[in-house]
Amino acid sequence: MALISSTKLLQAARAGGYCIGAFNVHTLEMLQAVVEAAEETKSPLIIQSTVGTVKHLGADYIAAAATIASNRSQVPIALHLDHCSDFNIIMQCIRAGYTSVMIDASHHPFDENVAATRKVVEAADAVGVNVEAELGRVGGVEDDIAVDDRDALLADPEECARFVELTGVHTLAPAIGTAHGIYQGDPNIDFDRIGRIASKVSIPLVLHGGSGIPEDQVKRCVGLGMSKMNVATELRIVFSDAIKQVFAANPGENDPRKYMVPAKQALKAAAIEKMRLCGSIGKA
Repeated sequence: MALISSTKLLQAARAGGYCIGAFNVHTLEMLQAVVEAAEETKSPLIIQSTVGTVKHLGADYIAAAATIASNRSQVPIALHLDHCSDFNIIMQCIRAGYTSVMIDASHHPFDENVAATRKVVEAADAVGVNVEAELGRVGGVEDDIAVDDRDALLADPEECARFVELTGVHTLAPAIGTAHGIYQGDPNIDFDRIGRIASKVSIPLVLHGGSGIPEDQVKRCVGLGMSKMNVATELRIVFSDAIKQVFAANPGENDPRKYMVPAKQALKAAAIEKMRLCGSIGKA
């Protein structure tokens, strides 16, 4: 089936009390691995790319690969642009075939965030593309966007409701204490805040910083209303470690198929585990 907007997928997830894994990929093998994981588990899937990966591979290459994968698949797949503050790149990705985009203007004051988000929503609505935005600031590092822990601001539930009303955004990523990257200690998630935001906002909520959150905390976030969980750093580590193991055992290896296949298998297994945590298995 063709790539679809993530809006209906995430609305169904919120209504059904489960979450959809959104996986950042940087190579063809990573993309294939998460698609194979979704097919094996019959899970809906969101493939993501960062702005850095768009600049590295090209939006048209990524969209073409995702489209081929989706056309061959029996599970619903969306293609999402993660954390982008550049309107021109967002439009480039939409034109290339992305079915979901994130406008991240969370580093601006509330009114400027509203204006930037509204501009993207107006353009995306014309072609049925999902729009995600962020309120508050998620800490850590995502691609080339770094937010110091001291600057990470938790989202205010009342502001979340106002933001959704003013922008018409389809999905919202509120800062609730998670962080991008791998946690140095236990995540400091404000579960009460998630519940209060979910009670005031009817659209699907997005959990950023999904790498390394303990299982019980993931399930609690999902139970409170998180409908999409972003996973990036953990996948890169799994993929890279598998390649390193091949070279450790055979330093002279020069056939990419010999190290990409084990990396792909390791990533697929990791993606399946995240789908289990999200409760999306069998929901395609």
